[in-house]
Amino acid sequence: MVALHRDDPRIVGPLPGPRSAAWIDRDHRVMSPSYTRVYPLVVRRARGAMIEDLDGNRFLDMTAGIAVTNVGHSHPRVVRAIQRQSRRLIHMSGTDFYYTPQVRLAERLGAAAPGPGAKRVFFCNSGAEAIEAALKLARRHTGRKRVIAFFNAFHGRTYGAMSLSASKPIQRRGFSPLVPEVHHAVYGDLESVRTLFRTICPADEVAAIFVEPIQGEGGYIVPPDDFLPGLRALCDDHGILLVLDEIQSGLGRTGKLFACEHWGIHGDILCLAKGIANGLPLGAIVARSEVMDWPSGSHASTFGGNPVACAAALATLHLIQSRYRANAEARGQELRSGLEQVAERWPSIREVRGLGLMIGVEIQDGEGKPDPQGRDAIIEAAFLRGLLLLPCGVSTVRFCPPLCLTARQVRIGLELFEAALRGAAEGRISADDSEPAVHPAVV
Repeated sequence: MVALHRDDPRIVGPLPGPRSAAWIDRDHRVMSPSYTRVYPLVVRRARGAMIEDLDGNRFLDMTAGIAVTNVGHSHPRVVRAIQRQSRRLIHMSGTDFYYTPQVRLAERLGAAAPGPGAKRVFFCNSGAEAIEAALKLARRHTGRKRVIAFFNAFHGRTYGAMSLSASKPIQRRGFSPLVPEVHHAVYGDLESVRTLFRTICPADEVAAIFVEPIQGEGGYIVPPDDFLPGLRALCDDHGILLVLDEIQSGLGRTGKLFACEHWGIHGDILCLAKGIANGLPLGAIVARSEVMDWPSGSHASTFGGNPVACAAALATLHLIQSRYRANAEARGQELRSGLEQVAERWPSIREVRGLGLMIGVEIQDGEGKPDPQGRDAIIEAAFLRGLLLLPCGVSTVRFCPPLCLTARQVRIGLELFEAALRGAAEGRISADDSEPAVHPAVV
């Protein structure tokens, strides 16, 4: 069989196959029911933008492990970096001792982060931990208690991050009381922030405004061009810290290293995770040196900045800056253009939006209303044809493939997506003999 990363999607039998089904049954007996599984995929191995399941079915991955494997699954340079570092040192808690990969990565991130002046870095293990660290730092540095976030934002599921999030009721139901003094405004609407200042949230008591440059879980929403510069100006006027959540939008995904660069702005604190180490657990906040002024012992992490994760991140960052950021921009333009052409043929598509390889396709019903059931049927139909997609927002299909995606894979993905649209519209979720194959490799 063709090497996995060079192959095309191919479905060799019913999904899930027998091996996958057996493992799914075992999973259901022991794993937390809080996990959300979109479709019955049991991954055996992955390379580049291709995934193979336990039964030999091969899929084109437009999820990248939820925007994590930015330079592609099991990239050889990242694998070599992990192997080399793991032979030298796996762990020696960077909050108590010193080791070189952590310092090197902090230097690289500080130099790469937008904005003037020197930067300092705090390492953790995930996006939610990065948000928690930013929240603590903002309150301590400013001496203020209130913070502002936005409706439809998603910042994580730990208590501080969950309090900032305003995406779905399920993420909050049953967990109150949450962290106090968190206020929410309308994303993309500067006047709603000013309204908070005038009514219930005095500006001189606000420590920070947390914002995603492009909303992720909220539906891949790109804000109006004046929104982020306007927030920067409001923060400067009132001594408020601007915290940019680039956990999903950063590290080359939008065609720039950080999405905020599209609007020429910078944050006082930058939150990173997901794509930073290409699959190894690592998060970080990068802050202006004068902002990161908390004393020794005020915040720490046993595993944050693990030497193996840092080695993977150094290799990943080099690949993104030297190669894949530009590829994300080029392939993103091709993918978005192709999806816009598909939208012209399918009235169920309300809008195509996004930057680089962070693209959302919003699905509507016959009355022009959001259609979450229709969206989910399309995603299922795509899976059964060999294309992996994810939902976000109320009725949006998200495309967030590895940044190593090729032009040929863009074309295949567009063909499979349109076939899924057709199958879902005709009530034929799975591919069958009545539907012509849209690509020779798709059975």
